[in-house]
Amino acid sequence: MIESQSLWAFIASQWQKLLEQALQHLGLTFMALIIAIAVGLPLGIFITKQKKWATPILGIAGILQTIPSIALLGFLIPLLGIGAKPAIAALFLYALLPIIRNTYTGITIVDAEIKEAAKGLGMTSMQILTKIELPLALPVILAGIRTAAIINVGVATLAAYIAAGGLGEYIFGGIALNNTNMILAGALPAALLALLLDGFFYLLQKIQITKRSIYGIVAGAIMVISLVSFQNIHTAEGSLAGFEPEFMGRQDGYLGLKSVYNFKMRTVVIGDAVMYGALNEHKLDVIGGYSTDGRLKAFGLRTLEDDKRIFPPYYAAPLVRTSKLKSYPELNTVLNLLAGKINDSVMTELNYKADFLKQSPERVAKDFLLQQGLWKEPQPTTAGSFVIGSKIFTEQYILAQLYAMLVAGYTHLKPEMKTGLGGTKICYDALRNGNIDMYPEYTGTGLLVILKPTQSVLNRLNGNRDSVYRYVEENFRKTQQLTWLKPIGFNNTYALMMREKDAARLNITTISQLNKLN
Repeated sequence: MIESQSLWAFIASQWQKLLEQALQHLGLTFMALIIAIAVGLPLGIFITKQKKWATPILGIAGILQTIPSIALLGFLIPLLGIGAKPAIAALFLYALLPIIRNTYTGITIVDAEIKEAAKGLGMTSMQILTKIELPLALPVILAGIRTAAIINVGVATLAAYIAAGGLGEYIFGGIALNNTNMILAGALPAALLALLLDGFFYLLQKIQITKRSIYGIVAGAIMVISLVSFQNIHTAEGSLAGFEPEFMGRQDGYLGLKSVYNFKMRTVVIGDAVMYGALNEHKLDVIGGYSTDGRLKAFGLRTLEDDKRIFPPYYAAPLVRTSKLKSYPELNTVLNLLAGKINDSVMTELNYKADFLKQSPERVAKDFLLQQGLWKEPQPTTAGSFVIGSKIFTEQYILAQLYAMLVAGYTHLKPEMKTGLGGTKICYDALRNGNIDMYPEYTGTGLLVILKPTQSVLNRLNGNRDSVYRYVEENFRKTQQLTWLKPIGFNNTYALMMREKDAARLNITTISQLNKLN
């Protein structure tokens, strides 16, 4: 879609927040880098003297760098909580390998004859290290630090998933909200930071470095750390709410809470994958979640009443390429077999089975179809393929499996899965570009994130489920060659949630009551 605001106008309107996030990003990067230098440099020196340890230490550092970053963050949260600490720990681990390896390599390649001559002059091992080996190896060591810094700038974007701030908040928010300006507003400064750090360490490699200049560089780095990372380490007192990036940027999310409820609670941005766990572990007090999420039941959470009605209806339905429906008309009937079959409580139970009981989405889907008498053995594939996509949360995986099984059992098409595509923008673009043929979408998301109607249109629709469905169905069909089929039946709207025990103790049932306590 065409953005209503130019990139530079968007950046100009957001420059203060962008600067704050860039400083957070730089703070995370520098903190992790300094710790990695403090640990990696001595380790690199150690394995040059104790060669038997070189292979295991370099091997462990290499293994740490192969762990997917989001998985590593997930492992660290139970140990360090959410926020800057686990982010810095993960970045530190990723920075170790290039620093240890380059320190080891740089010292190892120093000419043996030079070291022998130093011994002949009566120099001690420590003198040879500090006056001969390290100065000669310094360009190689700096190349390793340079590599580590660039890695950290890129990985630090994921810090937004665990409430550590940084430029990833804009990137992930933009992906979720179908907002290219927001994506670029986060990605361009991150790329600029990487280039600036790369250039800084490149210059250090080229200039003649003395002891005094090294001390100056270290002192300057410490000053930078103290200035830019304090906000990441400092934690204020009081209640804390955690919202995912998409929620923070939506009018039917945090923006609506601010404008309609005058929401006052401190907030952090956090990924959906860790948000519920953080609430359950008392790292957060309130989250913005989904009304049919199985973790409501698993963690004993209370959904607060939206007494001022800022959350519109989010009825799920298949969103399909119109051309595919024309080529295979039988799909209309097959994909509508779920229409009206899954209400809010049923969807919550299905999500609970996957999220808490750890049943696979395939098993949950098949058991439901068997219960409803809709299961059929897959038919022979004599037609083409039908590609089903999904966003990256449990409910979408289950719905995608339900539709794949229906297509396999009731048609001769071959269902193919492309699940876990991320936010709305990725799924929507994949559908428009023909990379997928359908994915489950929500009427509220289609209305506010993709169509983005004027306020007068929103006032006319007035949050009515049938009016919203008719509006998105007509507009998608006429302007985008995409078809909304019949709603499945449940309304997965946004909701604020608290631990049930806390809500009962404080006698909170509505968002307005929550807001009065902050």
